[in-house]
Amino acid sequence: MKPKLLLTCGLFTFVYGLAAQTLEVLPSRVMADESAAIRAAGLEPNEHVVIRAELTDGAGARWAAQAEFVAGASGAVDASRQAPVTGSYKEVSAMGLIWSMLPVSKSVQVYTAIRDLGPQPIEFHLLRKNQPVAGAQLEQVTLADDVRRLLVSDGGLRGVFLVPPGGDRHRAVLVIGGSEGGVPLRRAAWLASHGYAALALAYFRYQDLPAQLESIPLEYFQRALTWMAQRPEISGDRFAVMGGSRGGELALQLGSMFPRIAAVVAYVPSNVRVAACCRNSGGPAWTWTGLALPYVIPGGRRLPEVMARAAIEVEKTQGPILMISGQDDHVWPSAEMADDVVSRLKRAHFAFSFENLKYPHAGHYTGRPDIIPAWHGRIRNPTSGREVDTGGSVKGDVESSLDSMPKVLEFLKRALL
Repeated sequence: MKPKLLLTCGLFTFVYGLAAQTLEVLPSRVMADESAAIRAAGLEPNEHVVIRAELTDGAGARWAAQAEFVAGASGAVDASRQAPVTGSYKEVSAMGLIWSMLPVSKSVQVYTAIRDLGPQPIEFHLLRKNQPVAGAQLEQVTLADDVRRLLVSDGGLRGVFLVPPGGDRHRAVLVIGGSEGGVPLRRAAWLASHGYAALALAYFRYQDLPAQLESIPLEYFQRALTWMAQRPEISGDRFAVMGGSRGGELALQLGSMFPRIAAVVAYVPSNVRVAACCRNSGGPAWTWTGLALPYVIPGGRRLPEVMARAAIEVEKTQGPILMISGQDDHVWPSAEMADDVVSRLKRAHFAFSFENLKYPHAGHYTGRPDIIPAWHGRIRNPTSGREVDTGGSVKGDVESSLDSMPKVLEFLKRALL
């Protein structure tokens, strides 16, 4: 663009066209599952420019992505409506500059969320001929304003109870984690930010709870459901349960046992009870009335009679079931196992709705409820210390999240009327 030369108090000021170049992100603060519009203006028609995004994650690691766009006839770029000509991603994607980020350091294997559900700041820069000319910032919020966090330590229960703002009673979800142990806060925060009271319940590898996922008494979860039924913040006495991986297996198991569970959301679940994890490959993961529930050993011979004894009796569930699975899951074949659950429900003429949302290029991180840098290397399981290949491509994992998040929320809305 040919600059206009203006003389002001003896100083030369260059003004490009009618306005300087601008970069804006609207809104500048969004929930972690929401999109923002990234727009540049004040450019030449058909000018090629680069937008770069950068963040520092909860572990202090730097992540970055960039894409080249062509300005339209009005000299503007809208990254939410046009595909880049080259860069970190290829398709039209409002948040492509975030989910396509890569770590700056080769030693980083996975994005780490900001601690304590804190907001994630992201910096954007507009570059012309490799020179920055404008910038903007976005803040991704994990937990909505005024959501209350209450530590739970009643009756041996351990966890965090998240309550949406306002004095009304709320529909509720019991949220359970997988083999990582601890408190599954991020999924619970997502639900609480959308108006659900969410109990993020730890059941091992936390405080005075068992160190390993082995011989966990299912009475513990029954007590948690009773606790929820007595809370003044919760409406009704029937709730949804949500879990992922071993937590998805557990969610299906609990749904088959307890009438208080009105709906099940199971991410990358197993159709059968699996052995204890992760110190060894033997022994039961779950007990009931002091007795071990039958299980299968990963990698062992799956004889029909063993599989039949270990199968979760999902047909006894007293509410709808939604599963989210990845067809490129390298941890276990979650899509096939969830399909087996569907087949079992069909054979039983299950009275409620059921569905397996399958994503062809997604792995064990299928359906995560946020828009974050999706690239990862081999993940180290915090319980076992072993590195795990979770499978899935960046695009496949992201597409599973973007597609499943509104579907899960709609499922819960219908199921918890």
